[in-house]
Amino acid sequence: MELRGRVALVTGAGHRVGRALAVALGGRGMRVAVHYHGAADGAHETARQIVAAGGHAELFAADLTAVPAPAELIAGVVERMHGLAVLVNSAAIMVRTPFGQTDPGTWDRIMALNLRAPFLLSQAAAPHLRAARGAIVNISDLAAFETWPGYVPHGISKAGVVTLTRSLASVLAPEVRVAAIAPGTVLLPDNWSVEDEERLRRTTPLARTGSPEDVSSTMLFILDSDYLTGETIIVDGGRHVRH
Repeated sequence: MELRGRVALVTGAGHRVGRALAVALGGRGMRVAVHYHGAADGAHETARQIVAAGGHAELFAADLTAVPAPAELIAGVVERMHGLAVLVNSAAIMVRTPFGQTDPGTWDRIMALNLRAPFLLSQAAAPHLRAARGAIVNISDLAAFETWPGYVPHGISKAGVVTLTRSLASVLAPEVRVAAIAPGTVLLPDNWSVEDEERLRRTTPLARTGSPEDVSSTMLFILDSDYLTGETIIVDGGRHVRH
């Protein structure tokens, strides 16, 4: 897929993995719509890095948990940037939700951002992606394939992203390819300790944690692979095969 000069939207691009994805696309000469919510300073830094990498960036703020927001975001990107060829659904939250202590509001918030928003964004983007013969890259999580007792709703939402990917790959073929990435430990949560990181290293077959660039390089592989669709690529240093 030719990327240079075309438009990509990356949700949750104001920080962490979303930023790495957006900057990688900028490095391939794309015009990147940088979506953010509550991370304006981070989004401006992402835009600066995209330009430094050789791309073009424009900022779009939206609360994707609001029902109208996904369709409004797509319409705004297409109107301002005159098209859309790549949609990267990266925006998500990961909050600890022990079973027995998870309230309905928290459940709804997780599902609204992690699962409903990618579906609604994809639905709104589909006509534009079909016209561009474009692609969707969804960001799932290793939690879609493992059981994490402290993060049950998160795992359910990310398993849903895997199913969403397979379903959209079928519905949107042959014009649009759809694939997903399920990262393992590529960035630790801010409140984790050095001991937590060391424990993860010891229990990962490749004996290290990953980086956001491990995810962005996989995204570029997907976009470059014109015969790949419907798949979820696990990028976790081998954690899913450790037992």
